[in-house]
Amino acid sequence: MRHDTHHEDHGHGEGRGPRGGRGRRGPFGRPGGWQQADLPAADDAAGWFAGRLPSGWFTTAPEVHVDREEIIVIGELPPVDNAAGESSSAAAQGRISRFREESRDERIAIALEAESRYGRKVGWGVRIGDESALFTHQSVPVMTRLRQPQRQVLDTLVDAGIARSRSEALGWAVTLVGQHTDEWLQGLRDAMAEVDKLRTEGPDL
Repeated sequence: MRHDTHHEDHGHGEGRGPRGGRGRRGPFGRPGGWQQADLPAADDAAGWFAGRLPSGWFTTAPEVHVDREEIIVIGELPPVDNAAGESSSAAAQGRISRFREESRDERIAIALEAESRYGRKVGWGVRIGDESALFTHQSVPVMTRLRQPQRQVLDTLVDAGIARSRSEALGWAVTLVGQHTDEWLQGLRDAMAEVDKLRTEGPDL
């Protein structure tokens, strides 16, 4: 997927959602627990966006990906009529660019509503066949301490030219682990969501 890091879609004060420390009750009234954040649940985000987005934007319901910092909405645009024989890739890229410009104001308005509802920033992406692009997305720094054997793994990736820095090597490693443990990670997320649900249903002490 092609990534465009220009953030003009967040130019109307769309800041990061409210956050709180571990064990503290924040504006949304949820204890941090393992999430280390006071955030509203976003398990209904896919349904909310499916109902909120204009019916003519995408050919199917959009993909909605949620984590602690961000919601990314990715939609499929209608195929391009390529009867004139233009390059399919160029035509798709042109359609994506047109959609980005024409939908900007409305996407900003929808993002503001979603950020108020879910306490997370919103990023947008689209695809047409094999062509895709992310218009806006977060690059969130994560602080960590690594022992020498772990640092050596990252340095090996850098020395081999796979990554340009330890930071990029760490991101590459996380992506690789996610690809090979997706089913296990999903089961873990489902289990945590169920525990979180039980916690919110418990007595208020």
